[in-house]
Amino acid sequence: MTSSNDSRFSSSILVAWLNRFLDAMPLLIALVLALLVASILLLALDANPITAYAAMFEGAFGSENATAETLVRAIPIMLVAIGITVAFRGGVINIGGEGQMIAGALFGTWVVLRIGDSFGVWSIPVSLLAAFAAGGLFGGLAGFLKAYFGVNEILSTIMLNQVAVQMMNFLLNGPMLDPADAGVNNIPKTARIASAAQLPRLAFPLGGEAALFDRTRLHTGLLVAVLLAVIIYIILWQTTIGYRIRAVGQNEHAARYAGINVERQTVLAMFLAGGAAGLAGAVQVLGLQYRLQTDGSPAGFTANAGFNGIVAALFGGLNPLGAIPASAFFGALLVGARRIQTELGVSSSIVLVINGLIVVFVVSSQLFVRRRVRQRLSALMNEDAQNTEKPPDSSLDATTVKAEGGHD
Repeated sequence: MTSSNDSRFSSSILVAWLNRFLDAMPLLIALVLALLVASILLLALDANPITAYAAMFEGAFGSENATAETLVRAIPIMLVAIGITVAFRGGVINIGGEGQMIAGALFGTWVVLRIGDSFGVWSIPVSLLAAFAAGGLFGGLAGFLKAYFGVNEILSTIMLNQVAVQMMNFLLNGPMLDPADAGVNNIPKTARIASAAQLPRLAFPLGGEAALFDRTRLHTGLLVAVLLAVIIYIILWQTTIGYRIRAVGQNEHAARYAGINVERQTVLAMFLAGGAAGLAGAVQVLGLQYRLQTDGSPAGFTANAGFNGIVAALFGGLNPLGAIPASAFFGALLVGARRIQTELGVSSSIVLVINGLIVVFVVSSQLFVRRRVRQRLSALMNEDAQNTEKPPDSSLDATTVKAEGGHD
């Protein structure tokens, strides 16, 4: 009996791992198809796709500094992608990562400039919390309009992006402008933050005095992003809060029938999504730029991380942990694109084309994933029905009769 149970347990584990592998396959196939279509475009530009992709890989991972730059570009994308997973799991679409990043950067920078050196190293978590709250308010506002007034969150988040941009332009040209640079040049920027508020550089000891990434721009914002991914994963799949958010995202009417406050979960999902994007903005300032500056456009500060985070979240399977390698991949695309431009003369905007193709193929692959889910649910329901209708075991009846003293 024990060996039978063990074999059933082993087979169930094998089936579970097989299902996970098959669920991941559509994402990999989508990536391959996107690169194949991009190869056709490269050929049309008189560029060898193999040479182009090799140059891209070399530019992204060919040296210690290149790898560090890839991770630096991946950090804000990762933070935004983590927030996007919460919004999508809650049944709402957050297109406001750009504005939420700016809001987080503005408030986080303002806080750290106000407190100066008085908090020492503790000014870092204070600034990050302020940025999370500011980004969360921007996201939560869109969630509130969606939940209580039926305002489409795509429209509201896009408009809030512009509100954040204009707010940044006003503040950096006025109240938050660095007094030392007033009238000196036309680059709106704040004063430089105190050294105690700067995120430390990240290096991994290799033994002796050697350390990996010791002389690069890689900072501990990477650890902040990974830690947030773990926390959000635990919230979504190990807590009742996450269960409610996912229930609303799966079926709003069923969640409401079960007694879940749908409006509250919608606002919460958008608040968490905006908060993660707000962290991305503060991390860029504290870990990389040490001051907030802009050319007047959202991309001047965010480098399109708010939109790239959406692509990374989709490619990561809308899983916070999956957003980690997905963001690293897109960071590699962005860094490697420079190498393509310098070596092959192909515009780095080819990365935007690849991003768009990945979105198209990943979204299309979800049709296959949903069909597999329906097939698994149907198989489980049929198995339960068969077990329910199965007659009692005759050998067990005979044994029972004998135990009770009956005769054949």
